[in-house]
Amino acid sequence: MTSDHSPLSWLEAHGSHHEIGLVLGRWGARACHSHLIHSDAWAQIMSHRNDPGIPALRALLHQHFPWIEQELAGLSQGLELPPEDVFLWNCRGDLWAMAPDGCTTVLAPQRLSHNEDGDPGFAGACGLARVRPIDAPAFISFLYPGSLPGHTFAVNRTGLAITVNNIRARKARAAGLPRMMLTRALLATQSPSQAIALLQAQPRMGAFHLGIGQAGEAATFSVEFSQAAVSVRPIRQDRRLHANHALHEAQQDLPQVVTSSSARRQSRGETLLDQQAGALDILRDTQDGAEPILRLSLADTDQENTLATADIDLSGEQPRWAVYCPGGRHPDYRFNGLRPAES
Repeated sequence: MTSDHSPLSWLEAHGSHHEIGLVLGRWGARACHSHLIHSDAWAQIMSHRNDPGIPALRALLHQHFPWIEQELAGLSQGLELPPEDVFLWNCRGDLWAMAPDGCTTVLAPQRLSHNEDGDPGFAGACGLARVRPIDAPAFISFLYPGSLPGHTFAVNRTGLAITVNNIRARKARAAGLPRMMLTRALLATQSPSQAIALLQAQPRMGAFHLGIGQAGEAATFSVEFSQAAVSVRPIRQDRRLHANHALHEAQQDLPQVVTSSSARRQSRGETLLDQQAGALDILRDTQDGAEPILRLSLADTDQENTLATADIDLSGEQPRWAVYCPGGRHPDYRFNGLRPAES
């Protein structure tokens, strides 16, 4: 399934949601205590501890998704960090537009290809988790220490695949469900239509772009959600690229931050699409030396690096997909659905 030298660890978690959170927390505790809680990003988010709107976020989560609340409780116990702090960290993009989450996705009919960009301090500390809840479809997700699964890239047992890109929305005016908790909930759905309907039905706070597809279905979907709208673009013929800022017409009035990296990755990616470059070649591109698509510099202007690349083929009865270390030519992991595949 993987080489012995992959920087991405492998983790199995199963049982109740509290039990799953506990396993994920114990796995990520070392990296969180050695790096995360000493980071500028952590300090920025913890400055919101006394915000008057935080209780409303917690109440909405309890009302709509108490099982995610249980997962967070297990996560905080495993991390040995206060539950209030772990909750806030998993609301980071709702509270702060500059949270260190980036990403680039190439969307095609029956294929999603994705660079997972995040805090370079987590290089070598991230992993893939196969999670088997007792009451929902199993899934495999890229995992950051201290964070819920589901806000990166994932495939579940029903053949649903999701990739997630940051949108740096400025703080919303009213309370809604935190965006990372919404994307965690999506992993329990069984089709793109169910996933989109869930987003449309729930109060939302932060913003994300999602690539959503289903094994055996002809189209994938580019979905942007914010407090104001859930916008959906089917990808049936031409490929599209998304570099973590809102692009859909329905989001044109969204207050957001578009960084230089995001704008230039979008421009360079669209040029490569016009040149008919392959998805993995696009995601490995470094021609723009200052703001490359493949982000490996510790001097990155958004303080983000590419930590993994996923290539998900949805043309068959189940997803056939691979995960690469940054810039890698040979997969570190290969899967048929949720099962390891031969290299």
